[in-house]
Amino acid sequence: MKDLTQCVVTPNVKTEGFASLGPAIHRASTIVFENAEAYAKRGERGHDGYSYGLYGTPTTRTLEEKLTRLEQGVRTFLLPSGQAANTIAMLPFLKAGDKVLIADTTYPPLRDFANSELTRFGIDVDYYDAVDPADLESRIDTRTKIVWCESPGSTTMEVQDLPRIAEIAHRYGALVGFDNTWATPLYYKPLTLGADIVTEALTKYVSGHSDLLLGSLTVADESLIAPIRTALGRYGIGVSPDDAALALRGFETLGIRLKHAEAGAQALIAEIARHPLVTRVLHPALPDCPGHAIWKRDFTGANGLFSVLFTPAATPHVASALDVLNTFSIGASWGGTHSLMAPMPVKAHRTARPWKEEDLILRISVGLEDPEDLMTDVTALLAEITARVERQAPA
Repeated sequence: MKDLTQCVVTPNVKTEGFASLGPAIHRASTIVFENAEAYAKRGERGHDGYSYGLYGTPTTRTLEEKLTRLEQGVRTFLLPSGQAANTIAMLPFLKAGDKVLIADTTYPPLRDFANSELTRFGIDVDYYDAVDPADLESRIDTRTKIVWCESPGSTTMEVQDLPRIAEIAHRYGALVGFDNTWATPLYYKPLTLGADIVTEALTKYVSGHSDLLLGSLTVADESLIAPIRTALGRYGIGVSPDDAALALRGFETLGIRLKHAEAGAQALIAEIARHPLVTRVLHPALPDCPGHAIWKRDFTGANGLFSVLFTPAATPHVASALDVLNTFSIGASWGGTHSLMAPMPVKAHRTARPWKEEDLILRISVGLEDPEDLMTDVTALLAEITARVERQAPA
C-alpha cells in the first residue's frame, strides 16, 4: 500500500492476552462487512447484530446489558438524557386520539413535553393523584395507552403503589411506564412489580460525577423492542460510546456512593428537622413521609436526596440565603459526588392534587464531602434564614 493509503487503513494488531478490567471504547458510525453478501443481509442480523453505529457499538451494548440484568428486563436502549428516555418511552406507543395518564408529581420537563408536544399530536393528556389509585381508576378508560409513574415523586417525594397501579392499567390494556431515577435499579425494580417500561436518568446516580448526560429505557416484554428500536432509528437518536464508558465506570461505585449519601442525608435531616423554622422534611425513609409504608415494603434502600419545607415567614428568605454556602453548590440536578441545594417551586406543576403548603421547597442532594463540612454549611444556612426572619419581624 502507498503511504496515503496506510494513513487511512488501520492495521490489525494482536488482541489475544489483553484482558482489561475496564470496557473498551468502540467508536463507530460506519460498520464494514466481510463481503457483499453480508452487507446485503445486514437487515437479518436482528436486534443484537451490528449494522450501523446509530444502533449500537460493543461499548454501548455492554452498558445496555448491565442495565437489562439489573432491571430484570429483556432489552435496554440508551438515550442522550433521562428526559429523552421518558419521551421515547411514550412516543412509539401513542397516536392521535389516544390518552396518557401521568402522575401529578412527575418530573416537570416531562409534564411540559406532554402538555406541549403530545397534545399537539392530538393525544389527550391527563394527570392523576400519584398516591390515590382510586383517582387513577376514575380517569382511566379504553383510550388510555400509557400510565406514567415516578416514585418517589420529583421534589415532594411521594411513593406510589406500583403493583396496584399496574393492576388497574393492565385491566384497561394500558402500558405502565416508570421513571426510576431516584432509587436506581439497585434499590427498586419496577419491572418486577408490574411496570412494562422503566427509565433511568443515568446522568444522576449511575454516572455519579455530574459530567455527562445519558438515559436508559428497559422493557419487560420482547414485543416492545421493535417499536422502540425503529423509533430511535427514525429520530436518529444515538449516544456516545465515551459517555457509555463513563456510565459503566460510575456503575462500579454506585453501591457505596448511595450508602454514603443516604447516611450523610440522615445526619443532616436530624439537624434540619429540629429547627423551629422547618415545618417538614420529605424523604421516603422517614416514617411521616407520604408513602413510607409502601417504600418500606417495595424498596431496598434510600439515597441522599431530600426536600425541606419552611414556615411561611422563612420561605421567602431561603433562596437568597443560599449565598452563605461554602461546601454545597447551588444546582438543580442531583446524584453526583458534589452536594447540591436548589429551591424548587411546586404549585405550578400540580393539577390533580393541589399543593397546599408553601410553594417553594429546598431540595438537597448529599454527595461525598466530609459530613462535618456539610453540617457547617447547613448550620450557617439555617442561621442566615433565622437572621433574615428576625430582621423582618415587627419590633
